[in-house]
Amino acid sequence: MSSHPTTGQYNYNPSMDDDSSPRVPRRTAMACQFCRGRKLKCDGSRPSCGNCNRRGYPCVYTPVGSEQK
Repeated sequence: MSSHPTTGQYNYNPSMDDDSSPRVPRRTAMACQFCRGRKLKCDGSRPSCGNCNRRGYPCVYTPVGSEQK
């Protein structure tokens, strides 16, 4: 038997993985009113986010007050 792998054989080496850091979705600084009301993931694009743009709704960003608890 030879010590060399045969052609077509797959050798897995976990140290070769480039996924050293897990993918973490970016957090949007502020969601628009439509996405916040529907609890959708807002992409935060200005002047109109992807959800509002796709549906043809006006996209309104309102700052959240700091008095929330």
